[in-house]
This record gives sequence, structure tokens and C-alpha cells, in this order.
Amino acid sequence: MGHVQRKDRNLPSDGGKYGFKMKQLPFMGVICTVMLFIVYRTTNYQYYQTKIETILQPFENAKDFIEESRTLNELPRGIVEARSDLELRPLWGTSSSRLQAHDHSNRNLLAMPVGIKQKDNVDSIVQKFIPENFTIILFHYDGNVDGWWDLDWSNDAIHIAARNQTKWWYAKRFLPPAVVAVYDYIFLWDEDLGVTNFNPRSYLEIVKSEGLEISQPALDPNSTDIHHRITLRSRAKKMHRRVFGRKGHTKCSHHSEQPPCVGFVEGMAPVFSRTAWHCTWHLIQNDLVHGWGMDMKLGYCAQGDRTQNVGVIDSQYVIHKGIQTLGDGASKKHSHSIPTGDDVRAEIRKQSTWELQIFKDRWNKAVSEDENWVDPFKEQSVKSDQRRRTQRNHHRNRRHHRHFV
Repeated sequence: MGHVQRKDRNLPSDGGKYGFKMKQLPFMGVICTVMLFIVYRTTNYQYYQTKIETILQPFENAKDFIEESRTLNELPRGIVEARSDLELRPLWGTSSSRLQAHDHSNRNLLAMPVGIKQKDNVDSIVQKFIPENFTIILFHYDGNVDGWWDLDWSNDAIHIAARNQTKWWYAKRFLPPAVVAVYDYIFLWDEDLGVTNFNPRSYLEIVKSEGLEISQPALDPNSTDIHHRITLRSRAKKMHRRVFGRKGHTKCSHHSEQPPCVGFVEGMAPVFSRTAWHCTWHLIQNDLVHGWGMDMKLGYCAQGDRTQNVGVIDSQYVIHKGIQTLGDGASKKHSHSIPTGDDVRAEIRKQSTWELQIFKDRWNKAVSEDENWVDPFKEQSVKSDQRRRTQRNHHRNRRHHRHFV
């Protein structure tokens, strides 16, 4: 009986421990809930903070910011200036001018590779852009800068000289996104364009109203070397996004969704929005200077549907004169190893063709290696094919139904 009584005495003790544990469970649940709520709020705050910073600083992704933070720990964050521009600054000024804030609203950039032989034509182009609040930058591929100082606007332009370098070589090195971030649109034009029928303000009004991220003025039918029909001016339109018909092996129809039938501009006179240029600059290969093949991929930088965001402006058109000047400024010091005359053009074309193949190979390699990248236009094309098949089947069924009725 004593043994039984000892068991009975132990029962309240065991029950007390069990009851204590039961009381702990709700308390631990509250603690876990509070901790999860804190983690959720912290994560949510960080997400929205990152989102806000991305909107305010669209050209800095998370990876870049992390790298920047690691390398700029020596500086207080508020003093870090991540961007620049191409605006000239005075060496002196009055006290009132020092207090004036620089107005960068509605500023745009015209950048051109130029040679002294095309001075008069370049002057005609720049005269169109100067009144419209454009910053002018000239890339002197012949090294001749002094020959331009007699032009009224030359002192206000930026001059960069490097002999026998292409437009894309200059653009990659001197127009990075952080430098051109203050400009709404970047005109990266050749020097041999006739602009009698072109007005920059009217052009940009159309670009903005149509929501174009990448564009170009149409080419006058009298232009030299019209390689793609989509760039040819249509007299009946203000602008166009696609072309129809057949030329060579290229057949363009309403169902076409690939460049050069749609979503295409050529490299002679492209115009980029700020965000489109941010993408395009990263597409330019540092060592492939002629840019062949890149025009077929520019649609990927159109910030969405290239069939809608890329276009050719017909009402504001130019004449492409097709003047070949690159290579004329070759250094005489090494002239024994440099081709002359027609040989120069042949060698440049050979180099361009080689670069085209290299660019295609790099693109294909990048696509195959990036498992996370999804071609947005391939999916769009598949959906369009499915939609067209559905429509054809629908029409076929209707005809079949009418036949039996």
C-alpha cells in the first residue's frame, strides 16, 4: 500500500510538469509569431527600400551597388557622385551664376564621328541641333581638331580625337550610361547625312507621342546604299514600325516579328532613349568596333515589345550620302603596312565581316550558357503562331460548316 501511496504522491508532481509544458506551448507560439512578423516586416522594408532606390537610381542594379559599397567604404555615402555628364563648366563666374542650379531638363545629346573633309556637312547638321538645347560631342577620327575652331559653336562642343577609330569604339569608351544619364535622348549619327528636311524638335515630338525607345529618321529614296527597305521613307505616313513585301531572301508580311521586317533601325542614324542606351551600351562589344550584326539585336534594348517601341520617322527624314572617309587619316609613319585607296575599303569590309561572325558566335554562346535568360521575342513568336493557327482553324471550320449547310 505504501508503494501505491508513493505512486499516488508522484502523480500530482508528474501532472504539474505536464501542465507546465502545456502552458509553455502557447507562449512559444506567440514568440515565434512575433519573430516571424519582425522578419517579414524587415524583409518587406528592405524590398521596398531597394525598389525605391532602383526607381531613383535606375542605372545601378543591386550587384553594382554591392560592389560599389565594398570599394567605397572609405567615403561617406552622401558624398558619392556616381554619375557625370558632358557639360562644360566655367573656370570662373559671378556669385549669382555660382548659385544657379544647372538645368538638365529636356537636354539631349548629338554625338558624331567626324573628319575635316566633311566639315561643311557636319556644320549643317549641328546648326539644326544647337537651337534645340543639344549638347554636341565630336569624335575626330582623323585627329584634326584645330580645323574646327573657326565655327561659332565649336567652343561649346566637346572634342575627342583618336585616329582611325569608329563610332562604336568612341561610344563604348566615352558614352557610358553614367556619363549620359542626364540626357533624355542620344543621337549617335554618322557625318554624311543631309538634314534639309529634318527638325530635331519635331522629330522628338513624334518619338515621344509614339512611345519609341529606339528610332531613326527615314532615308530619302535618293540616298546612297539603302540596305533595308524598312529605313526607306514612306511619303504617306508620319512614321512606321514595319515593312511589307519581299527583297532577296527576306519576306515581310503582317505576321513578321523579326528584324529587319519590324523592330529595326540601321546603324547610320540611330536615336536612343536614356534607358534604351543603357542597355545598348552593354550590348556593344569592346573589341568589335564596326558594330556589324548589332542592329539585328537592338530590339532587345527597346524596353519591351520591339514591334511597338522601335520605329522609323517618315515626316522627318534625311539623305544618306554614303561618303567613305574612315581610314583616310592613317598615320604616314607606318604607311608601308597600311592599304591605300580601294584596298582600304576592302580591308575594312573584311574586318567588318569577320567581326559580324564573331558577334553572332558570342550571342549564341551567351544564350546557350545563360540558363536563366528567356528570349522574350521567341515566346511572343510562339504565341503569335498559336494564335494564327487558331484563327486559321476557326475560318476553316466555318467554311466547312457553310459547305454542309
